[in-house]
Amino acid sequence: MDRHDFDIPVTFRHRVIFTRSAFSHGNKALADVLAEGGGRRALVFLENAVADSWKGLADDIQAYFGKLDLDFRGVRIFAGGEACKADENLVREVWREIDLSHIDRHSYVIAIGGGAFLDAVGFAASTAHRGVRLVRFPTTTLSQDDSGVGVKSAINAFGKKNWIGSFCVPFAVINDFRFLETQDRETSRAGLIEAIKVALVKDGDFFAWIEKNAAALAKGERDPFEECVKRSALLHTRHIALGGDAFETGSSRPLDFGHWAAHKLEALTNYQLSHAEAVSVGLALDTIYSRNIGLLAETDAARVLAVLSALGLKTYHPALDWMDRKGQRRVLAGLDEFREHLGGELTVLLLADIGKGTDVHEFDMEQLEKSIAELHSEWDRGDHFRKSGA
Repeated sequence: MDRHDFDIPVTFRHRVIFTRSAFSHGNKALADVLAEGGGRRALVFLENAVADSWKGLADDIQAYFGKLDLDFRGVRIFAGGEACKADENLVREVWREIDLSHIDRHSYVIAIGGGAFLDAVGFAASTAHRGVRLVRFPTTTLSQDDSGVGVKSAINAFGKKNWIGSFCVPFAVINDFRFLETQDRETSRAGLIEAIKVALVKDGDFFAWIEKNAAALAKGERDPFEECVKRSALLHTRHIALGGDAFETGSSRPLDFGHWAAHKLEALTNYQLSHAEAVSVGLALDTIYSRNIGLLAETDAARVLAVLSALGLKTYHPALDWMDRKGQRRVLAGLDEFREHLGGELTVLLLADIGKGTDVHEFDMEQLEKSIAELHSEWDRGDHFRKSGA
């Protein structure tokens, strides 16, 4: 045997920018990013719900690019929401537009929309020409404080979340806080669940800040809301860039606290339960389970549940109790799917303390059943779980 091994080091720059009214006259955030890359052309994909909520946005984008030394190929508006990830239809439409507009590897695809829309458009951009430069404009709380600053793009398949996808670091992510004003209050507030999650597993001081500002966050007060989104986004980004496993080659996914159940609940409800709502339920479940197996102190678990209640977030959904033909909870298949996705060994992050997660590799099914039953019981009694809007 004549074997030769070569290491190929690759360095990415992950640019995350916070601004307001990015397409207004005088805002150079996007112009500077595009000039930095020296690209030739740009094509914008805009989610229809954002266009509908922000009348004149497409015209503002057109006017903004009209002042740049760049070959602008226009704005394409497509439907978003979780349905755009259900199959490859949007991906194929984006490929078609990239081809027709002659967007090459030295050009830009600019995606403006919520997390699902960014995922589908991003996957198309990452596979066209084996990778076109992608600039993301997340427009929801959930996408600005979490998924929009991530490095994966994916669509669903075979009844599983994000089964088809790629890892591709976006050329830039621009969090324009004005887009947050296009959401309804419930969607806006629900998106804070990822900020709560990352605080719980990464930064106890941030969680304490969320506790202190819970009333203001629930009301959507601008300054604390934007501060929460920014701190969450940077915690997520730092972990991805500096955590040593940006492309998830290992078996641990510390940013997925509460997600094993969440992903399965989304699929079981045919995505009628939103990702934010599902994560909130999954986070409540794993918090109670962490307490029930002796990992997390009773007082700390109570703090977590109190914050969820204060923000009006879901902590239970009937799909937790849906059974298969063998009388087994269907949601528990989420553990097997998590194991498969991670390469064979089950690794789930649970809470050891506020701000500190710990990996576990097996579940005590009796305690898990007890934890689910407790969520259901509290919801039936109509106390703080019920008030959370479950």
